[in-house]
Parts: sequence; structure tokens; C-alpha cells
Amino acid sequence: MSAPRLSAGALAAAIQAGETTALAVMEQTLARIAAYDAVQPQVWIARADDATLLAAARAVDARVAAGETLPLAGVPFAVKDNIDVAGLATTAACPAFAYAPEHSATVVARLEAAGAICVGKTNLDQFATGLVGTRSPYGIPRNASNLAYVSGGSSSGSSIAVAAGLVPFALGTDTAGSGRVPAAFNHLVGMKPTKGRWSTQGLVPACRSLDCISVFTADTVDARLVDSVVAGYDATDPWSKSLADKPIAGRVIGVPKRHQRQWFGDAESEYLYDRALEKLREIGTLVEIDYAPLQEAALLLYGGPWVAERTAALAGLLADDPEAIDPTVRAVVEPGLGKSAVELFNGIYRLAELKRHADRLWDEVDALAFPTTGTAYRVAELQAAPIALNSNLGFYTNFVNLLDMAALAVPAGVRANATGFGVTLIGPADSDRALLDLADAYLQVAALPPPPPLDLEGKMQTVKLAVVGAHLKDMPLHWQLTSRNATFVEATTTAPAYKLYAMADSVPPKPALIHAGDDGAAIAVEVYELGVAEFGSFTVEVPAPLAIGTVTLADGSSVKGFVAEPRAIAGAEDITALGGWRAFIAQKV
Repeated sequence: MSAPRLSAGALAAAIQAGETTALAVMEQTLARIAAYDAVQPQVWIARADDATLLAAARAVDARVAAGETLPLAGVPFAVKDNIDVAGLATTAACPAFAYAPEHSATVVARLEAAGAICVGKTNLDQFATGLVGTRSPYGIPRNASNLAYVSGGSSSGSSIAVAAGLVPFALGTDTAGSGRVPAAFNHLVGMKPTKGRWSTQGLVPACRSLDCISVFTADTVDARLVDSVVAGYDATDPWSKSLADKPIAGRVIGVPKRHQRQWFGDAESEYLYDRALEKLREIGTLVEIDYAPLQEAALLLYGGPWVAERTAALAGLLADDPEAIDPTVRAVVEPGLGKSAVELFNGIYRLAELKRHADRLWDEVDALAFPTTGTAYRVAELQAAPIALNSNLGFYTNFVNLLDMAALAVPAGVRANATGFGVTLIGPADSDRALLDLADAYLQVAALPPPPPLDLEGKMQTVKLAVVGAHLKDMPLHWQLTSRNATFVEATTTAPAYKLYAMADSVPPKPALIHAGDDGAAIAVEVYELGVAEFGSFTVEVPAPLAIGTVTLADGSSVKGFVAEPRAIAGAEDITALGGWRAFIAQKV
């Protein structure tokens, strides 16, 4: 089943033009939600009842019939359950915290005034503390394209509501990357506006001085549309500021120095980022910048005194009912109780120094283009190491709000496991609209494929394996692949960085593939795909001095493949010049 990405702008235009009705759109929305809920119900914490939603749709149709021009006429949307919606409880994914708001948050009220209809409140990492989507008593919203993987958080349910085609857009929040990480993992656009651009009145605070309400959409067109409706000064929000739009003068784009890039062992993410940079070079000039000061700022968020701001938001519950808080969330916020005012002021002073450095960056570059995350994790992995792996996901995101920057996460490729890889375009405060323009230019040249199909039941996990010798088709050990139902992917070559040797006294004859850098050549290989369990059973049968490692292919991607220990070439014949094992065997016949 393909993910049916919806367009808010197209729906509103069709309703406004009388080509369809808000009522018809809502009926279709309820049917989609019911179908997805039947197999993956963890998206929602609460939904408005069908009768209420259908009545709201009829009311929009009446407004259109009366001559109102509504930019979001009849468009269904979802709201993260730390943002108030009148008529629905706000829980922040903590039942003991739940309350019934008297009024909707300002952003929700503005969307509804423009004709949009909120269908429900979405799941989240409790109190918006996490980048993973696994910290909720209401279940775990899993990645839309691979249920074994996390959706990203904390705005997990909102991202899946859009990725699964349930609604055209959904509100999230972003303090440390919660509106960007889930966008990347689920092939979405995630707009994190400049602090104060969108009102945070009616938002349960995580870090009040840093919090932003964000939006997930299928494309930049809808992100612009939502921004045009909700952006603007709100006198009821002490953090709100007057609307400004700062242009980006050119297209000099800063990227981290290569040695500062962190992939957490994920060569595929590194490959996809390098490909994204190739496309960015087509629209601008890339300049490597020193990431260390930005990374130091990022560490202040949880490793410094700002964790006490999260503690302040939960102080009452921590004192009165600490067991009501998710254990991992509690472990994150409790240390804030021990932070002193001295630590806080020292942190403020250091952040001011780091911000001055960051502000000077804009004299050198017009925008930054960072990986949104360096890797993606399975749900089981996050449950085993919930804090350490969550921190890894924030490596490229945590500094943005602290340094008052605007950010826009956009898709940048698909991993072999179907999860999304993304880049985040980052600019100075008030560059929000300019970042959307930059994203349009990038996405046009990137020409990305459509998102992969929805995973509704859990897909088999697979591994790609490059074989170079006796496991090639029609060779003596090929049966070890066919007996494991391996699927042929392609015949290709390695990158021009390997040497191939015919090992001495090997039965049946086998080659040794050795990485040789600039002294190497391209060697013919065949790539197969196996289930993870089958790959594991295959690997244990590989005899020394051969081994399974990582092999770089001609297109720059990496797969698992046969490599060899140095002792494998003792007495071996260098057959690199032949270009592959088949040519060597043919020569012997």
C-alpha cells in the first residue's frame, strides 16, 4: 500500500471552488483513519467523535456557500497532544497530568478560523521529552514505512498522521528537534519556525524559552500555506514577536567539516548525505564550517543547566506524583532539581559567547545544510538504550533553538530499510520563508522518488550482500544463497579501491577481496538480498581468513560483502587486472 500523501492547498481549493465539499472530505478522512487504526492505532491519544467532525464540515460548507474565502476550507488536520484544543483533553501523554482546556491554542484557533478542522490529538514522547516516539503510555507510533523502526519524536503521532495519509498536515512541537527528526524518518517536510514567529500560547511547556510549535506536511507548498495562516504576533504570548521575513542573500551553504560528521556506524546515511551535497552543489556553493561551537551549544540543552527548564515545567508532578512520569523521562528531568542559579548564569554567559560565534557564521554562509540525523534505530534498540541512542539522534538538532535559528527538514533519500534520510536547512532568525525557497531549489534538482509503501503488518528485515567469488551465480557455493531464498539485486562493480587475489590451496577455489585505496581497481560483484536471520546463518559459515565486512560499490553506496584478512594473500595470485573472479575462472578452463 502506497502512502497517499494529501495536499492541504489542493483540498481547500477544490472545496472553495465547489468541486467537492468539506463534508465529503471529512467522510473520506474518517474512513482512512478507521482503516489505519485497525492495524496501527497508536497514532492518536484522543479524537473528536464522528458526529462533531461531520457537523464542523457542514459548518465550513455553509461558510463557503455564504461567500467566505477560506485558505484552509475543510482541510482536516491533527494536533500534538501538548497543544490545547477546546473540547479535547490535553494530556502531554501523561494521564495524571490531563486537563480540559477552556480555549484552543492561538495557532489552532487561527487554523480553524481559516476553515481547517482538527480531527484529534496525536501521541508523543511524554512531555515532549525525547526524539524517538517510544516514551508514551498510549503506545508506540512506529515508522510509517517500516514498523520495526521508530517514528522519531517527540512529535511521533503527528508525523505518522501525515505520512500515512490520514491528514494533509499536523502540528508538532520542537525544542530539540522534535519537529525535524520525525519528518526525516517519515519522508516529510518539517518546518520549525523562528522562535516567536508562531504563538506558543496554549502549549504545555517543555523549555518555555526555546519551545516552538511546528508543522509536518508532504511538501513545501503546504508548509508555506500553514505558515501564512498561523504566523504573526500574539499579545497573549510573552515569547511572541512581530512578524519579519529575512531574505537569504545568496546560496553559500555551510556544512560540517568531514571529520566532524558523525554517523554512529551508519555508512548508508553518510552515503545519502554525500549525495544530497552533490545536489546542493548544483544550486549553490558549499563551504565547510567548524561544527564544534554549535555542538558545544547543543550539549548545554541536556548536559547543562537548561535541563532545569524542563524540570520547572514538571515540578509539581515530580513533587506530588513522580511515578506518573515515564521512567526515562523522569531520569532526564530529575537532574534539573540539582542545578544551581550559578550554573544557570554561567550557562547563559557561555551560550551568549557561542551565539555570537554562530551569528558571525552568517557573514560567511547564507544557510547551513546538516543531516537531520546521523542514523535511524529500531524500536527494540531504543528500548534497550533509551537515553544514549536518543542523544545520538539529537547530534545535529539540539543547538538550533538555543541559538535562535530557523530550520526546515526536507527529505533527502530512502535507506534500504525504507526509513527516510533527511537534511535540515538552517538559517538565521526570520529566514523561514527564504529557507522554503532554498528547499524548493534543492528538491527540484534532487528529483527524489516517491515515498515507499506503508508498512501495515511489519516487513521482513533484509541485508544486501555483495559476493565476489565462489558464491556468484553458477559457481560452486551459490547454493548457500539460493537455499536461503536470497534475491538477486544487481551485477555491478566495487568502487575502484580494491585488489582481488586467488587464494592458495582453497577448496573450492576462492578469491580474497582486499581494500587497497588509490592502488585498487573496480572488481565485478553480484549483490543479493537476504533476510536478517538468513544473513546471520550465512555469516557463521564463512571460513577464515575470509570474513563479512562492508564493501563500497561503484555508485558510492555500501553493502555487506566478502573481505579478507591480510593472511589471505600469503602465496596468493594477484588477479586484480582481470577485473573479477569469472574472468580468472574462464582463463583457467
